Parts: sequence; C-alpha cells; structure tokens
Amino acid sequence: MSLALIDYGAGNLHSVENALRTAGCSDLIVTADADVVAKADRIVLPGVGAYGACAAALRAVPGMVEALNRRVRDEGAPFLGICVGMQLMAEAGEEMGTHAGLGWVAGRVRRLEPGSSDAKVPHMGWNDVVPARTHPLIEPGEAYFLHSFAFEGADVLATTEHAGAVTAAIGRDTMIGVQFHPEKSQRYGLALLERFLEWRP
Repeated sequence: MSLALIDYGAGNLHSVENALRTAGCSDLIVTADADVVAKADRIVLPGVGAYGACAAALRAVPGMVEALNRRVRDEGAPFLGICVGMQLMAEAGEEMGTHAGLGWVAGRVRRLEPGSSDAKVPHMGWNDVVPARTHPLIEPGEAYFLHSFAFEGADVLATTEHAGAVTAAIGRDTMIGVQFHPEKSQRYGLALLERFLEWRP
C-alpha cells in the first residue's frame, strides 16, 4: 500500500520518514504533489512550527487541500496528523492571530494555560498518553511532546497531564491526529506507526 508523506516545508520529514520505514512502510513517497496524495492509500501530515505559518504553507501547495479533502474526507483514506499536522485538523488555531484549519474536527487550537506555575510552556519531554476512549491505534504509554498550543474540542481520543488535562490525540472516521511526536517516542511511537500502517478503518 502506498503512503504519501506530505512535504509542505513545515515538517520534520526526515525523522518521520525514517520512523515510518522502520515501522514497516516500504512504499513511501515524500511528496508536495497533490495528484500523488489524491491516489495514495494512506496519508501522513507532519508539522513543526507556528499554526498560521503551517496552514499557509499547506494552502500554498497547488491543489493540496482539495486533494486531502477528497481523499480523506470523501474517500476515507487512513490519515495521520502529527503535532501541528494534528492541530490543522481543527477548525482554527489561535497562534499569532486566528487562522483557519482544515475543519475536519470541531474545535480550536489555543495556547497552553497550565493550572500551575510549575508547569512550563512549551510542554516539552516525555509524558503519559491516557486513552479517553477505546481506539485501535491509541494505547496507554509514554510519548515525547513539544508544543505550546493544544487542541480543545470534540473527538478527543487521549489526553496527557500538564497541570491539567491536555489533548494528546484526536480522531474520527478514518483520520487520527497525535500531539506528540511518534518519530521521537521510541518503541511507543514505532508501535503506533505500525498500527497505523495496518489500520483498516
């Protein structure tokens, strides 16, 4: 099965590609071509940086948002968003202004406001992933986080604790997003990617 890893200038592509290959993905294409994405069996959207910049970079790729909407929302191709790639699934993000997301999941991305001054922002390092409901891809464990903004809204699959509950994963239908970095989460992250590659939603 082919997997399209989207290159839009805003992702940790090399590390994600290596992790996907280690997890068993042999037919992987790193691409900025919307036509390739429109035909892929699975799609991964990474993301590192500010929400608005990532959203603008994705929309700047000719036909990419349209291809994603058609292939994921309309045709049901399995999709994984990583970090800002997950956040872009939301309706909007509030980092340096308000910026529209893909609108796949009801909710917004807002600055972390921990309930204790001891909890620093950005939220960085290893933390527990606690499933909020049963999902074939999400298991309890420890993952690596690095973010200053977090999703608030519907379809939360897992949370983590940072002086209060913080969204760690969201998903619905054939799409899932994780706030943590599977490519930096060692065995836990590789196991998640392995499950994604085998997922038949």
